[in-house]
Amino acid sequence: MGNRLSKIITRTGDEGSTGLGDGSRIAKDSPRIEAVGCVDELNSFIGVILSTPALAADISHCLSRVQHDLFDLGGELAVPGYSMVTDAHVAQLEADVEQFNSDLPTLKEFILPGGGQAAAHCHVARTVARRTERRCWTLAKTEGEVVSQTLVIYLNRLSDLLFVLSRTLARHEQGSEVMWNRKRFDDATGS
Repeated sequence: MGNRLSKIITRTGDEGSTGLGDGSRIAKDSPRIEAVGCVDELNSFIGVILSTPALAADISHCLSRVQHDLFDLGGELAVPGYSMVTDAHVAQLEADVEQFNSDLPTLKEFILPGGGQAAAHCHVARTVARRTERRCWTLAKTEGEVVSQTLVIYLNRLSDLLFVLSRTLARHEQGSEVMWNRKRFDDATGS
């Protein structure tokens, strides 16, 4: 790899453009850079979850793999026409969802974000994954077939995984989830 990042301050982006992996320059507020930034933000939130003390080894392993996948996914977005995310990545996420969901009780109500610090961070990561997917769809609409279908499917499955992991983490941290109380107003008035 050599000294790829030996110079941090380059001043090349001071005029509102940034470089893509293929050497071309693009506006910093373009849909492509917005999508790349969302991937970076999502990866950072997963790093926050991974920093949780005593995080279960199976969750840590899963999320560490996801971080590497997201770095590849960001690279795919940063180099138009480049492809790294495959159907095997999607299949692995689907297997992870099934594995972690198998021990969870059936949902009977909506869940509010919370249930413990790691669970809450996982909910934030889930919402960032959903936004990242939306930004990639925006990019696909503006640039046609440049965004792979597999990439957006991966993000959709990742948000599913993060939902299931938030449920798992809530149990690990506090033993319960925060359920939405649709009758809360009736409870407050005694009706």
